[in-house]
Amino acid sequence: MFKGSLVNKFQPMKRIMHRQCRNSLYPGTDIMRCTVDDPSQCWSRSCPDYEPRFYESPRLEGKPWADPAFGTEEYKKIQFNTLDGNVNRKSYGGEYQLHDGLPRNPVGRTGIAGRGLLGRWGPNHAADPIVTRWKRDENGAVMKHPETGSKFLQMCVIMRKDCGKWAIPGGMVDPGENIAATLKREFIEEALNSNARPTEVEIFFKLAGTPVYEGYVDDPRNTDNAWMETLAMNFHDKNGDLVGRFPLEAGSDAARVKWKDVDRNIDLYANHSRMVKLVAEGLKAHW
Repeated sequence: MFKGSLVNKFQPMKRIMHRQCRNSLYPGTDIMRCTVDDPSQCWSRSCPDYEPRFYESPRLEGKPWADPAFGTEEYKKIQFNTLDGNVNRKSYGGEYQLHDGLPRNPVGRTGIAGRGLLGRWGPNHAADPIVTRWKRDENGAVMKHPETGSKFLQMCVIMRKDCGKWAIPGGMVDPGENIAATLKREFIEEALNSNARPTEVEIFFKLAGTPVYEGYVDDPRNTDNAWMETLAMNFHDKNGDLVGRFPLEAGSDAARVKWKDVDRNIDLYANHSRMVKLVAEGLKAHW
């Protein structure tokens, strides 16, 4: 079990640095973000030459899960920093600012304005189930690091179709949906493709899942006016007799799925690796 606070925040929002969503091409486009050095990321620093391109993906048009376009009468009805109908527009980091009618990324400049590929203006809420098991040898014994004696941990990962990176099998929280339901739904859809007995899945996800992280995600899709936030929870199959033995099958948004060994060299999408490190530390696993 994890000791201390159940939810671990990496750093205060003001100290997070964009790595994945700065000084790069915007995903799925040939649009290069404006150059933003480390000091200029902060909104409080004057940057008179900062003129990012405004971009909204045409793929959002007409989608029922997407917000209205900026400048429309429907857009003006959005209530930011609150529960807007059944859409949660609150941020885990507290109240965010509005500038010229647009929500402002609380971590700072990203080099591109608009909402890009993201469906919501402001925070876009996701849930990430970090499903783990102990690595075992052919006789079923838990394997340990030969020097430290720490147990080897494995986690379920999917390969994202959009970028080819390994990632936690999470997804977006639907309007009005309980996050616990999102965690279970996304894991079933992305990693099992419904290839499991419902009763056993229910039993596993009713076990005491441990909150690991809530807050901002350094996602490549983030912009100055739209960004990803998540609640990540660890579900550990201690004996490997529940989800740990289910046959994995990639779902609609996954190219591949597998159990992946966890250590300090694990390379995952966005800042998922930092979340997994918290899990390894909490379980006293090899890292």
